[in-house]
Amino acid sequence: MDERLRFVARLLEGESMSKVCREFGISRKTGYKIFNRYKDSGIQGLEDRARSPYRHANKLPFQIERSILRLKQEHPTWGAPKIRDKLVKLFPQLKPPAKSTVHSVLDRHGLVKRRKRRKTRAQGTTLGEALTPNALWCADYKGQFRLGNRQYCYPLTITDQRSRYLLACEGLESVKETGAFPVFEQAFKEYGLPNAIRTDNGVPFASAHALYGLSRLSVWWLRLGISIERIKPGNPQQNGRHERMHLTLKKEATKPPGYNSLQQQHRFEEFIEVYNNERPHQGLNGLYPAEVYTPSPRQYFHPDIPEYPLHDRTILVTQCGRICMGRRKINLSTVFSGQHVGIREVDDRIWLVSFMDFDIGFFDEEQNRVEPMGVNPFAPKL
Repeated sequence: MDERLRFVARLLEGESMSKVCREFGISRKTGYKIFNRYKDSGIQGLEDRARSPYRHANKLPFQIERSILRLKQEHPTWGAPKIRDKLVKLFPQLKPPAKSTVHSVLDRHGLVKRRKRRKTRAQGTTLGEALTPNALWCADYKGQFRLGNRQYCYPLTITDQRSRYLLACEGLESVKETGAFPVFEQAFKEYGLPNAIRTDNGVPFASAHALYGLSRLSVWWLRLGISIERIKPGNPQQNGRHERMHLTLKKEATKPPGYNSLQQQHRFEEFIEVYNNERPHQGLNGLYPAEVYTPSPRQYFHPDIPEYPLHDRTILVTQCGRICMGRRKINLSTVFSGQHVGIREVDDRIWLVSFMDFDIGFFDEEQNRVEPMGVNPFAPKL
């Protein structure tokens, strides 16, 4: 906030927006945004704002959720539609939850019978140590830094946890997913597919406001049969080996930085060669990572369209992240755009949405959005 106050004070003294933005290292768009917040709300408008989503899925008053469970216990044969109708009579002053929300509450507490499926519902993975190469890869962005030409560089790095082998270190212009996809694809083609990838919860590995925090990148990994591991927010030590590599990378390949991206990438390539083939590692009893690492036997492939033989329909999610059923458009998430999902009616006019082996949510005939399951299968479990 102090930085924003100094920024606004300079503008109030009559200095130009372009000059002040240039000295503070921000764009004019951001500068006008800060200044307009000050003009609208005064000093309070410069305080940090909450970044939590406006709508929290399944965020019900505890009285309503308790009533749903009580009604189900008293009337075991009642489904979500009938329980919702009862809630309307019990709480006429409150907006009733959607039938899909009621069904999700019942499902979370194990009060909904599920059909048997050939594959069990995914439960996510715990954070553990890899015993063999390619059991777990770790990925992250080393902190951005300025090159000699004043352009920012965002190094995306990938390592094999067991062998410490540095699979990739690519200097990108941003952390957008469009730059990350080709880096991972090249690593998959060269080294094969890992069993799992561990990352933090930032872009492009995760999306805070998307369903289950997924991103297009993580959905692609799921399509390739790669499990997702995410560290607990604010606990980088859970990816400690990778962070230790970043410290070495910073000392040996970024100080001083290259003048432009080509020069800097050349330094990264030299660092990879030394790190993998010449630098002994104490954690490997003095061996080089290249002496421990072996490529994965799982070859990179282009996945086929998933099949849903136990569902009523298979639907292609639109580019805007919607499921179209006739004239209805049900909001799912843009991270699933272009993916095929399975739809199955599990109760009276309540449908279950599945992606591959994951049951991801419910919708009904009234609400045009998918309510997520009660338990997030991708949440960190420590």
